[in-house]
Amino acid sequence: MATTDLTAAAGLPGVVKVRHAKPAIALGITTILLAILFALVPRGGTSTFRLADGGSAIAIPDVALPTGPTSWILLALLAAITVLTVLDAVAYRRPRTWLVAVAGALGVFAFLVWAAAEGLVPVIGLLFGAVSLSVPLIFGALGGVIGERVGVVNVAIEGQFLLGAFGAVLIGSITGNPFIGLIAAMVGGVLVSLVLAVFSIRYLVDQVIVGVVLNVLVTGLTGFLFGALLAPNEETLNRATTFQRLPIPLLSDIPVIGPVLFNQTFIVYLMYITVGLVAWGLYRTRWGLRLRAVGEHPQAADTVGIKVNPTRFWNVTLAGAIAGAGGAYFTLVSVPTFTKEMTAGLGFIALAAVIFGRWDPIRATLAALLFGFATNLQNLLTVLRTPIPSEFMLMLPYVVTILAVAGFAGQIRGPAAAGKPYIKG
Repeated sequence: MATTDLTAAAGLPGVVKVRHAKPAIALGITTILLAILFALVPRGGTSTFRLADGGSAIAIPDVALPTGPTSWILLALLAAITVLTVLDAVAYRRPRTWLVAVAGALGVFAFLVWAAAEGLVPVIGLLFGAVSLSVPLIFGALGGVIGERVGVVNVAIEGQFLLGAFGAVLIGSITGNPFIGLIAAMVGGVLVSLVLAVFSIRYLVDQVIVGVVLNVLVTGLTGFLFGALLAPNEETLNRATTFQRLPIPLLSDIPVIGPVLFNQTFIVYLMYITVGLVAWGLYRTRWGLRLRAVGEHPQAADTVGIKVNPTRFWNVTLAGAIAGAGGAYFTLVSVPTFTKEMTAGLGFIALAAVIFGRWDPIRATLAALLFGFATNLQNLLTVLRTPIPSEFMLMLPYVVTILAVAGFAGQIRGPAAAGKPYIKG
């Protein structure tokens, strides 16, 4: 929630102050909910955190913490940061991003300590799973950032995921080569984006409607092809050769973060490169300047000689290729077979990461990592047998998504021309 207040009383007429209250409200609600949980369901014993696995080059002893006292100490620190955030909001200061991030980490840690009473939290496994689950989200979010920055709202990320996953398993099974399967996945994403671009840019159809229709169309198409083509020929057409882990020497031996970041598959390393290239290109190259100009003020871009609609068309195509690479993760890394609707709505989570990340590639990547962590945390909580109904744990990733977008994103404005067709003259 952001409120404005003219400071004419302070002798500064015309100056508008903005009160950023959403982060303070979200942190306050989180603190209260954790306090209620710890008070109503107290847990004793010891919570153990394992910082090394059997393959770690450096042995690190487990960390055992007293569950009750540690939970309440962490909650007290979270409450203190919440108070600071409230004071920032009252004083019309912008929320300190690093402070909100620390508060989030404290809240998660406090909850983990409470949940792991008399149990074990494999930290490397938790973080490794979070990164793995975030890979398609990051590719989809990068595609969404490029699309919206150039002025086209890409609601069809889900369809690009699905067709990418289908193309990857089909071509990967036929050729036995996961790299060719990855290229096929990118082609699948491009096909969906071409339809989106033609209808939204050439024929001026509402972009959101086209995206929703494409998601439904691709879901039905891949479901039909699965039943007619893949299911009867499962051994030959639905058994892709998957990417294997490629540990990077020395880097993979770094305690904790080494196995998480540098003992991954080719697609994960490709993701690192893609994030860096998009972030650099968007702000440091002529391509990025033209792309952002078209998405913010297409009329001004047109007057300086930038061809608005061709720029939008080719960048939406590029965004589709990136999102299609995210779809390849489902069948070339996660599982070697395709199933109906296997993306399970993750395209919409990727779209939420775009908004939460304020249409910035680095922030959108961090948002996708947050959602991936929430999904993997749900799996860990099930293993730890926490006294929380399983239905609530299934809701956890989506609750985190809602809290992130509605609670922490604040009052944000996307690219000015996003979703608006451009008619020359």
